[in-house]
Amino acid sequence: MFRPKPNLSIIPSCYVVLLGLFIAPGAGAESKNGFELDDASIPENEILSGGPGRDGIPSLDKPVFVRASKADFLRPDDRVLGVALNNVKRAYPIRILNYHEIVNDVLGGRPLVVTYCPLCGSGMAFDSTINGRRLEFGVSGLLYNSDVLLYDRQTQSLWSQIMSSAVTGSMQGARLNPVPVSHTTWRDWLARHPDTEVLSTKTRYRRNYDVDPYPNYSRTGSLYFPVANQSAQYQRKSIVMGLEIDQHFKAYPFEELQKGPSQFKDEYQGQDIEVHYDAQNQTARILDSNGNELPTLMAFWFAWYAFHPETDIHTTD
Repeated sequence: MFRPKPNLSIIPSCYVVLLGLFIAPGAGAESKNGFELDDASIPENEILSGGPGRDGIPSLDKPVFVRASKADFLRPDDRVLGVALNNVKRAYPIRILNYHEIVNDVLGGRPLVVTYCPLCGSGMAFDSTINGRRLEFGVSGLLYNSDVLLYDRQTQSLWSQIMSSAVTGSMQGARLNPVPVSHTTWRDWLARHPDTEVLSTKTRYRRNYDVDPYPNYSRTGSLYFPVANQSAQYQRKSIVMGLEIDQHFKAYPFEELQKGPSQFKDEYQGQDIEVHYDAQNQTARILDSNGNELPTLMAFWFAWYAFHPETDIHTTD
C-alpha cells in the first residue's frame, strides 16, 4: 500500500498559480473544507485537500451552449466529453472542464451531472436524480486516490467520481447511474454528431480557457497526490478504457488495443460485447449485443488501478 504525504514540491508553478486563483479565503488543508468525515466509508486519512476550498473550483450550474458552427475556439484535436441523450447531443470541451470539473445540466429533459478530474484524466456523466430527488453537485476541493470528490448541495454528502457512489453523509452508499460518454477529439465528435451543441466559453467566470492549467501533466509519470494501490504493468499516465459489469471490472489498455484489430468481439461476465478502438482519435467504446453503447471510463492507468486493483485486463497476444 502506498500512502506517502502529498509531495507539493513536484507541482509546477502554473498549478500553484491555479490554486491561488481558486483557493477560498480561510480554507485550510486540515479543515477538510467543512465536511464531516466521521462516517466516511473510505479511510479518512486518505481524503486529502487538493488546495482549493469548497466551491473554490466553481461548477457550471447554468451552462450556456452554442451551435457547432459557433465553436471556433475549438481545434480538431481538442479533447471533449460528448454526451448524446434523448436526441440531444452536447460536447463539453476539456479546456473548459479543466477549470470547472462539474457541469450541472439537463439533456432532453433528463438532469445530468457531467464530471471531469484533470488529475486522473477521467470524464464521467451521471443521472443527477437519485431516489427520485434531483441533486446539484459542486467541487468539494477534496480528493481520494487523486480523484475529485463531488458533493451534493442538498445533503452535503461527498461522492467519489470513479467509485460512482456517496462515501459520506446521509446519501452514503447511494449509487450514481452513469450514462455513456465519449472522451474523444472535437473532430471525431463533430463528424459523428454534426448537430451537436458545445459548452460555451462564456461561463461568467474570468478564466483563460486557451491556457492549460496542467501543462505536461499527462506526459510525465509524476503524481501530485498519493494513491492507495499502484501497478507498474503499464505507465502511470497511459490510457485505459474501463468497463464495469455487476461490480466486476475490466481494463482495456490502449497499449494493448493498438496491437490488435480496431473492432473485435469479447465476452465479460456472461455478456457478449463489441469493442471499438479509434487510434486516430485516441478513443474507444463498447457496445452490447444489441448495439447499444455501454457506460465506460477512459482514464489514466494509475487511476483505474488505484480504485480497482482486482481488475481484469484485456491483453493482445
